[in-house]
Amino acid sequence: MAEEKKQPNPKGNNKNDIIMTIASKRGFFYPSAEIYGAKAGFWTYGHLGTRLKHGWENLWRNFFLGLSKSYFEIDDCNIMPKKVFEGSGHLKHFNDPLTECSKCHFRFRADQLIEDAMHTNVGGLDENALTKLIDDNKLLCPRCGSNLMHVRWFNMMFEMKVGATGEDIMYLRPESAQSPYLAFKREFEALRKKIPFGLAVIGKAFRNEISPRQGFFRLREFTQAELQIFFDPDKINEAENWDFVKNYKLRLCLAKDLKEEKITEITCEEANKELKIPKFYAYNMAKVQQFYLEILGMPAEKFRLRELDEKERAFYNKLHFDIELNMDTLGGFKEVAGVHYRTNHDLGGHQECSGENLEVVIGDKRFIPHVLELSFGVDRNVWALMDLFYKEETERTLFTFPASVAPIEVAVYPLVNKDNIPEYSNEVYERLGKEFKVFMDDSGSIGRRYRRQDEIGTPFGVTIDYDSLNDNTATLRDRDSMKQVRVNVNDLIPKLKKIIAKELEFEKAGTLVVKAAKEE
Repeated sequence: MAEEKKQPNPKGNNKNDIIMTIASKRGFFYPSAEIYGAKAGFWTYGHLGTRLKHGWENLWRNFFLGLSKSYFEIDDCNIMPKKVFEGSGHLKHFNDPLTECSKCHFRFRADQLIEDAMHTNVGGLDENALTKLIDDNKLLCPRCGSNLMHVRWFNMMFEMKVGATGEDIMYLRPESAQSPYLAFKREFEALRKKIPFGLAVIGKAFRNEISPRQGFFRLREFTQAELQIFFDPDKINEAENWDFVKNYKLRLCLAKDLKEEKITEITCEEANKELKIPKFYAYNMAKVQQFYLEILGMPAEKFRLRELDEKERAFYNKLHFDIELNMDTLGGFKEVAGVHYRTNHDLGGHQECSGENLEVVIGDKRFIPHVLELSFGVDRNVWALMDLFYKEETERTLFTFPASVAPIEVAVYPLVNKDNIPEYSNEVYERLGKEFKVFMDDSGSIGRRYRRQDEIGTPFGVTIDYDSLNDNTATLRDRDSMKQVRVNVNDLIPKLKKIIAKELEFEKAGTLVVKAAKEE
């Protein structure tokens, strides 16, 4: 099958711009309500983006809920009473540093402004220290060049008035984590009063960001996937399946090595003995790393678990490692998830504020369970998929998504729209559609169709031609190698399943089609 050649991308386009153009043009995502003038931080997932997002969520759900028979998913409201966030501490502590231009009065997030100007990490500094950095380094308003005002804290909660009188104040939740804490007592009873157990949520969260930037990466409305694991703190140095991970090497960027961006590869056993990382924590770090490297297939050199020191991490986090991915579009390693040992801060706070007893009794021991949190930004991970799997070649641009998350797994191409080929193609489409995410692409030359599907990351294509009508075979095309094999239509489903599971090499799936010399 002839492949259509494509001109290289125009000069001046960077990777971020190219991905954004493809995303909006092909239906991955685009600004919400853009016909009325879009607001920063709000995005609509299009038809392909919704599938990509759901693919990632399903992989996450299957992997992490599969780690224990005591892990379950719940679903909760996005709007919660004010008292919830008094108990959680959000109304008091959920703040970002804000500075304002003295002339044009545009507001900036102070730490980001300083980091952009000075290329340094200022996480953990208070408002006075941030103000001093601005003044000492004579940093001015990026918009009009005027002086900046003293840094102050800005609470990022979205307030809502509920009911006809408007007297009931509630808030959009700023994180999905509060839902498992609020459900803890009910679920502990329902799950036969046993720990450890985990409650997972995949849902919306809302943050009134001062000045959302980085396009799709920092949002005001976003989706989180979180697993809160409740456990006995006296057993934090125990892990049920420790033997499966003790020799597994973690890719750590320790706090002391952050400036040099040094990666320490160390086994879980060594992390436990030498770095004093408890086994339960190290086990979950290993599982998170395996999710990215083995399930999502992300390059190891693009992944790290970065330790946050006492100044950077939340005061209640006893241990905190962020999962960071190195993305060209964002200029380096950026946080997409985290593993946090939150102690009993959350349940303890809600017990005190609500007056409800959240202690458990296990044997002869009474205590408030501690929490290990696995927290993931779904939208950030969607962007990471697009960044890390984007590829440019002489003839084409493409996303090399794994089939497990690709919005379309198989495209069906009728070679021509006549002579019973469309009808036969539709039969193949219907058959494949029972097992895979399938798309019928019957418009334009076959080369153009290949390029369109490559650009949105479709791993496989099935071309129906005149020979198909005679011998019931079709041409199966591999996106990454552009190789093609001739396969009996009845064998397409089992062979595709084996190729995706890496149980069958593509070239051995059928009779190899020899390409024309100009394509090689």
